[in-house]
Amino acid sequence: MCVLFACSSVWGTKKCQTNNYCVTLHDGTITAEAGLCAVILCSFTSEVTPKRIIWYKCEQSKCDNVFYSNTKNDEVQSGFKGRVSLLEPDVSQKNCSIIISDLKESDSGLYQLRVEGTKSFTYTVSRASLSVTGRTNKCTISLSCHLYQPVLKPTVVIPPLTEGQESTLTCTAPGLCSGSQPKITWTWRKGGKDSQLTGNITAAKTENLTAVTQRHSSTLTFNLSAEHHGTNITCQVSFGGNTTREETVTLNVKCELEVIIAFLIGVLLSSIICCLGMKCYRYTLFCQLFLKDELWIMFSEVF
Repeated sequence: MCVLFACSSVWGTKKCQTNNYCVTLHDGTITAEAGLCAVILCSFTSEVTPKRIIWYKCEQSKCDNVFYSNTKNDEVQSGFKGRVSLLEPDVSQKNCSIIISDLKESDSGLYQLRVEGTKSFTYTVSRASLSVTGRTNKCTISLSCHLYQPVLKPTVVIPPLTEGQESTLTCTAPGLCSGSQPKITWTWRKGGKDSQLTGNITAAKTENLTAVTQRHSSTLTFNLSAEHHGTNITCQVSFGGNTTREETVTLNVKCELEVIIAFLIGVLLSSIICCLGMKCYRYTLFCQLFLKDELWIMFSEVF
């Protein structure tokens, strides 16, 4: 899951190797969870128009290519091919920010920028630090300064449930990262045993929010009966990198009689309030309320 935090203040520190070659990267370590994604924010200045942006992953004294903006893709490490992309494809904008999808714990390390044009320059003055873990429940991705770290669980939305009616539950996967589409599955149990949702229909949906963010969801539609009351329904979301998250909800199904009784109580209370609210010495009050099949309630009081 990518969590973006923003405000008007500067999101990183600008460091210069020479007066005309500077790079701005996020301060501190970017942390994220395996199977999800990370954004490395970056901008640079140079005295020439850039034509290519290259990123290296460095370990000790060795740096390996993980991204080329347009050419030499055969030189990129095989484990990074197809997983790294620029947030701004137009390199002339001098925005070197990248997004890494389908994270692996082995992606942890230091990332270094190189820009090529009529002249080439490697920005060794500053490196971005990325930490990927499969044990934490939180993912942090920096876009500015206010940090928010929600627990990575799917969100299950349940409408009011009434016996005899069709109902649709919606499960939304955590995270807005592009990359491999997660697998969303539904399971249901009652009393420790598998329950049946006869005639259930599931449908998956992917919504593109931006060029690099997507929202994945699934719906479960079925006809409700009284037997479904108390059933535990679980939505499980499986990402790449063997990362799985799930959320379980319990169905609270109301029978038609309960709905009718609740409606009658509401009508009665409304009628009492209506009558007590009238103040006069002598009056005849008719509170006419429509109640299923033209049922009228009349209150009359004379004093």
